[in-house]
Amino acid sequence: MAEVATSARSSATPDQLLVVVDPVARRTDGESVRIARDVLRAGAAHTKVCLPADPEEFARALRRRGSRRPVVIGDDRALLRAVTLLHRQRELAGCALSVVPVGPVLGLARSLGVPTGAVAAARAVLDGAVRRLDLLVDDSDGVVLGEVGIPPVAVREDADADTEAGAHPAGRPWLRTCQSLVRTLAPARPARITAGPGASGPARLRVEVDGVTLVDLDRPVDAVSVLPGSRGLAEVEVRPVSVGAQAMPLTATGRTVTVSGAHYRYRADAVVSGPVLTRTWVAREGAWGLTLPE
Repeated sequence: MAEVATSARSSATPDQLLVVVDPVARRTDGESVRIARDVLRAGAAHTKVCLPADPEEFARALRRRGSRRPVVIGDDRALLRAVTLLHRQRELAGCALSVVPVGPVLGLARSLGVPTGAVAAARAVLDGAVRRLDLLVDDSDGVVLGEVGIPPVAVREDADADTEAGAHPAGRPWLRTCQSLVRTLAPARPARITAGPGASGPARLRVEVDGVTLVDLDRPVDAVSVLPGSRGLAEVEVRPVSVGAQAMPLTATGRTVTVSGAHYRYRADAVVSGPVLTRTWVAREGAWGLTLPE
C-alpha cells in the first residue's frame, strides 16, 4: 500500500487527517482524486494519504489510523465499506467519518447531504461539522446507511461520455482530463437504476415491525422499503399489489423490522444480497458520525 505523508504550513488548522483513496476512484476519475487531495493537503496541518490496492489494504489503513480523522475518497461502496469495518471493530461510535464522493455510484452520498463536487466536498471535510446519523444493523452484522429495497433495484454505473460515444478514453488523455474537471465542477448525474435479480413479479413476504405483522404471506406485495428514520426508529413502507384501484402503501415505524419469505433478495444501499429466508434489521440512533457542510 502506497502512503504519502505531508506536513502543511504551520498556520493551517491542527487537524490530522488520514486520507484513504479507494482504488476504484483512482481508476475511474483520477483527476477528481488529485484535486481533492490537493485541497485537503492545503487545508489540514498534517495529512497522510494512503493508496490501498485492495479491500484488505483499505481495512488495514483504517485500523492503523491512530488519532487521525479518516477521510474516504471514493463512491458509495467505499463509504459503506468504511462504516462496516468500523462497526465490526466496535469503533464506529467514537470515530467520525468524512467522505469525498468520487466514482460511479454516488446516490447514497448525495442523499446524505455530502457535496458531490471534489472541491466542495473537500472543503466540507475541512470546514464542516460532524452530524450523528441513524443506521440499520442486520442479524448478519451488516449495516445500512440509506435504504433496504425488496425486491432489489440495482444501481447501474454511469458510463463515461466518451465511452458511450464509442471513443476509448485511453486514446484521448486530454479528453479524459476535461471530463474529470467537468464532473468536479458540475453536479453528478443521477444514477440510472435497473431491476436486479429476483425483481420479476410480486413477492409474498411477511413484514413485522416490533413484532406486529404489517403484511402477511397471503397478500402479495410489489415492493418493501426499510430505511433509518430519526430517534432510533426505522421507517417501513410496503406497497401491496393493486387489484383494480391502486392500493395505498402500508407504513409503520419501529426499532426492529423482520422480513420473511421464500428465498428473496434485497438491496442494502449499493449492495444486493441474498437469497435469504428471513432477515431482521434493528435501528440504532446516532450510531455513526459524518462530516457535513454546516
